[in-house]
Amino acid sequence: MKPNSILGLSHGFLLGHLQSLGLDFPKNISVIAVCPKGMGPSVRRLYVQGKEINGAGINASFVVHQDVDGRVADVALGWSVAVGSLFTFTTTLGQEYRSDIFGQRGILLGVVHGVVECLFRRYTEHGMSEDLAYKNTVECITGIVSKTISTKGMLAVYNSLSEDGKSEFEAAYSASNYPCMDILYECYEDLASGSEIRSVVLAGHRFYEKEGVPAFPMGNIDQTRMWKVGERVRATRPHGVSFMVDNYSTTARLGSRKWAPRFDYVLTQQALVVVDARTPVNQDLLSNFLSDPVHGAIEVCAQLRPTVDISMPQDADFVRP
Repeated sequence: MKPNSILGLSHGFLLGHLQSLGLDFPKNISVIAVCPKGMGPSVRRLYVQGKEINGAGINASFVVHQDVDGRVADVALGWSVAVGSLFTFTTTLGQEYRSDIFGQRGILLGVVHGVVECLFRRYTEHGMSEDLAYKNTVECITGIVSKTISTKGMLAVYNSLSEDGKSEFEAAYSASNYPCMDILYECYEDLASGSEIRSVVLAGHRFYEKEGVPAFPMGNIDQTRMWKVGERVRATRPHGVSFMVDNYSTTARLGSRKWAPRFDYVLTQQALVVVDARTPVNQDLLSNFLSDPVHGAIEVCAQLRPTVDISMPQDADFVRP
């Protein structure tokens, strides 16, 4: 790149990759980023909707990583407005890639995939019909639970439950907190150390045949019994979790495949065993959850939420190869 030019990024992954190699950006260029909080097709669709529908758009973060001439903050903000961001907040490239990739694995894709696989087996093994088990796992998490958290926060999910429902929540939360938290800490530490970035790059190398070693492309994640039931249940509605996972970035797709089985395993082997043993609820854990200051932060974030939902159109056809 020419001196004084601007490198614009939509993700902080490149910084993580460079740091894992002991490298950095050239010091004679500016580096900025505008990072929409959604997939590219959703960004475009909401941008187009914004021509006619007030509130259509997607929030973004922006970064000024290097500024060689003092003008790139205006460029970054203008770029964010141009892609249809309703709210734009500042961050750093390091915080951006760590929070985004960790969120993919520990919140949005990996853990959700692991939880629904675990609970679908649990429910059907205890006599629930397959269709109802799918509705009480995938449909529930991607529907009312996700909607409630997005608009009102996590505490609202708990407060909306009946007394019996709260008791079930407390037992499940107490049993699953430590096993899942262990994985979440491991995931974040792998990201912070560069290990997770390196694993993504190495996996990408395995997608293609080279030097006599066969190619190992990513397989499908929609072939278990639960997803086959989902095809029937969702026959007239938009796509579900498996479609969402495989229309995300390669980084996110790899993360879901790597971490979802870990969550599935600890929930099955540890958390559900504790629930079935009727082990008393850890009241300290529950008290910490109910009083955690994160609930106030989520309440503020909900107020900054675009009024038009991010979702997949039913005729979406941009499945990645």
